[in-house]
Amino acid sequence: MVLDPHTHAWGAASREHPWINGPILDLVDGFDVHTVYTADRLLNDMDRNGVGEAVVVGYPICEWTDNRYTVRAAQEHDRLYGIIMLDPFDENAAQQLRKYMAVDGILGFRLGAVCPYDQMWKTFDPSVTWLREAIGATEFWQAASDTGAVVQILCDHSQLDQALELVEAYPDLTYLFDHFCHAGPDTPTDTGTLARLTDFAEYDTVAVKVSEIPHRSETGFPYEDMHDHVRWFLDLFGRERVIWGSDYPNISDVAEYAESRFWLEQVNSLSVRDREWLTDRAFRGHVGFD
Repeated sequence: MVLDPHTHAWGAASREHPWINGPILDLVDGFDVHTVYTADRLLNDMDRNGVGEAVVVGYPICEWTDNRYTVRAAQEHDRLYGIIMLDPFDENAAQQLRKYMAVDGILGFRLGAVCPYDQMWKTFDPSVTWLREAIGATEFWQAASDTGAVVQILCDHSQLDQALELVEAYPDLTYLFDHFCHAGPDTPTDTGTLARLTDFAEYDTVAVKVSEIPHRSETGFPYEDMHDHVRWFLDLFGRERVIWGSDYPNISDVAEYAESRFWLEQVNSLSVRDREWLTDRAFRGHVGFD
């Protein structure tokens, strides 16, 4: 079986849930999918590409903490799970997290550490430092611990020092770091900011995702300019904590689902067993479900 731990889906706009994120609206206009990409459309694309289950990561086309559709997708489809989005600084954040984690199929939450706090999920700025400030939201992190919530983080590799402080403060939480930590083919692995991942490898609670590769790579399928990074991640974390993900349809402006799904088969030195781990077993083992 293949499990895709990083997909997106969203419903049509309504009076109660309007589409308000201008940059996302501009982005979806360039996608090679229907502008309203529902869970049913996602499941159809999964079926065409041999994907059995998937995680729907909240997509901020509405107000970014509006998790209605992500919850609905997880509740209505037994092949789908959900990652919601919350503001850790909100005075009700801990209570909200406990409420969402009580929903069957909701696995945890995502933090956009690379986004300016006042422009969340509208733009990226790796110089922002609010993730470090969020470490002090102890009630929120206690709720994450109590509920077993997965902490999924999108940060740039230049922000890994902040992320490490979070992991050091709450080492028992389960962490996923998205999209190669925004590294590209020219980002060195032996020196510089990405090399900070060597500190994270000491924590069994941390896993990294080789996801969104069509946007990370500067070449087309099979994205060979990023294969050395995949091998480095595997050397560092082992196949038990390196996780593939498509990021579909967010990458549909440059690639089809099939390309994001099958590129791993072209990575030299990966065995069939390695690919089984990266496309299914590693995620299941890391987040603790079968």
